[in-house]
Amino acid sequence: MICRTLDRFETAALKFTASMENPVFIVVGGGIAGVSCAETINALEPSAKVVIISVSPLIKAVRNVQELTRTLASFDVDETSIKDYSDLHPNISIIHDIVKEIDSGEKFVVTGCGETLKYTKLCVCTGARQNVIFSDNKHVIGIRDTASAKELDRKLHNAERLVVVGNGGIAIELIFQIECCNVVWVIKDKAIGQVFFDPGASQFFLPILLNKKTDSSDMKRMTYKLEQSAATKAGHVTGGALGPDWHQNLQLAGQAGQTKEINIQYQAEVETLLSSDQVDHSEVDRKSNKSLWPVYAKLTNGKVLGCDFIVSATGVVPNTEVLTQLPCSFSEDGGVRIDENMRVTGLCGVYAAGDVCSTTAWQKKPHWHQMRLWTQARQMGMFAAQCMISHHKNIQTSNSSDCETPQDICFDLFAHATRFFGKRVILLGRYNAQGIEDSQGLEFLLRTTPGEEYIKVVMLNGRMQGAVLIGETDLEETFENLILNEIDLSMLGEDLLNPDVDITDYFD
Repeated sequence: MICRTLDRFETAALKFTASMENPVFIVVGGGIAGVSCAETINALEPSAKVVIISVSPLIKAVRNVQELTRTLASFDVDETSIKDYSDLHPNISIIHDIVKEIDSGEKFVVTGCGETLKYTKLCVCTGARQNVIFSDNKHVIGIRDTASAKELDRKLHNAERLVVVGNGGIAIELIFQIECCNVVWVIKDKAIGQVFFDPGASQFFLPILLNKKTDSSDMKRMTYKLEQSAATKAGHVTGGALGPDWHQNLQLAGQAGQTKEINIQYQAEVETLLSSDQVDHSEVDRKSNKSLWPVYAKLTNGKVLGCDFIVSATGVVPNTEVLTQLPCSFSEDGGVRIDENMRVTGLCGVYAAGDVCSTTAWQKKPHWHQMRLWTQARQMGMFAAQCMISHHKNIQTSNSSDCETPQDICFDLFAHATRFFGKRVILLGRYNAQGIEDSQGLEFLLRTTPGEEYIKVVMLNGRMQGAVLIGETDLEETFENLILNEIDLSMLGEDLLNPDVDITDYFD
């Protein structure tokens, strides 16, 4: 439980009485989804009282947004203290505490310190928690937020070899950025980065990963204040999730000399962990002069690898703990189900956004799908705010909450911009042919320049369904329009990616 002295903003929030004329909007969670939701509510309805309840002492907020296309944006993420954020946003009150209880009938929440807060509308943006393998082993580090990243950096200083488990964005950048330490990368897939890439893109990145360290001085999207006070609850790190460029303020260097060897174990998982007393040393992989290691990882492919410690970057689980006692439903991936206006299924006046929720109940557009990424956390948070305001105003004017808010265009097309291995990466639509069952009319067009660019287009019966753009291609806006407008491109054939054909002017 996290108790604290209320500041002047929090005191004002507690004295404020929720009513139709004076609404109080409470957002649970201080990550990207929650803060985007709170800031959008404040922008749309400045007279409303907005309260963020954050279990973490650090607040994440989107800054310097650049709209690349109608659906695609890049932005910086600032992580700052509650006090600094409150100074910048005096109209948004922040309470550093947990939510112990939600009463959706009477519309109030109870915090860990026993305070009862009435609300008009509530949005749950509690994100996700680490899915750490062998979490009770002291030699395993889960990497999720800035506190765990700093702990990793500290332990690396004395490390000669580590095992990294996972194939998502955090694992990819960690493998790339570590210096002076041998790394065993254990992935259950056939290729690196399979969450984001196809095998072709993985092969494009592999030489960059193994042979070249790219200067990352141009990566400026993320700013972190690393503090040791990140809140924990029930053994799980509950700070905001990491994202691209999380490594910028870390050294990530071991003591294995000036070289780094990367050993990738494909289609393998960690079966068990052993101590030096438990392991059969005749089975141990001996690519090191070190005879004894603090921990040994036995893989499903039969290999036994000694290392200084193990990094678990194996994804996240929706953090729905605050909702488990309520009559709402959950999807197979563990997220709370929401309708197309971000309302939690089965609850009145309760919404959810970001990693905590699942859109399985939606009638999705053909080129959009949910992924637990920062871009979607921001989009969901902002749209949840629009729905909360719209529904509240509808009740005020018509005494009905049946109104539906038209979905934002961002839910028409999956669009994500990031960087991997120093390269710009843009994913559009069904970039890996997600959900396409008609393999008869399915084809892939590819253009690649080793080390420079990789372009893959997914076509179905002559119409573009998705695209992967790696490098400075400047094709994202054109391809977005081609996907959304469902233009028949059959007449172009392979010339669609011909560098001598100016496709941008062709469809201007």
